[in-house]
Amino acid sequence: MITISVERPDSAEAAALIAASDAFSAALYPPDQRFGSDLGRLLAPDIRFFVARQDGRAVGCVALASSPPTGEIKRLFVAAEARGLGVGARLMAELERIAAKEGTSLLQLETGPRNAAALSLYAAAGYKPCEPFGSYRPSPGSVFMEKTLSPE
Repeated sequence: MITISVERPDSAEAAALIAASDAFSAALYPPDQRFGSDLGRLLAPDIRFFVARQDGRAVGCVALASSPPTGEIKRLFVAAEARGLGVGARLMAELERIAAKEGTSLLQLETGPRNAAALSLYAAAGYKPCEPFGSYRPSPGSVFMEKTLSPE
């Protein structure tokens, strides 16, 4: 059974997921092409950090940085042993539900071109390519995507 809840990103289990996410990204991209939010940013008041648990054990996470009407998806990660179980899709659905409920109408994200699983997940969820947003600039290590949400 998979459950999803908002939790603190500085718990031991969340920190382990973030460290695994960093290691995964480091295997794919050089330092100047990695834009993951650090713990200080994840603890900011405008961030909600979602953790997916399978039978009580943390197996995935994602963060929502929101300032309605826009929001940004950060730090989506699913542990290797839980991939293929729909954890990423469930995390995204819950994040979108909360974002829409809070008045967010546009969700944006930055991911990397070498992360085929993430690109596939986002496309299947209706995210489309877009131009860089916020403080991002074009980078060979970045793909930018967005989705318009229906009001809840």
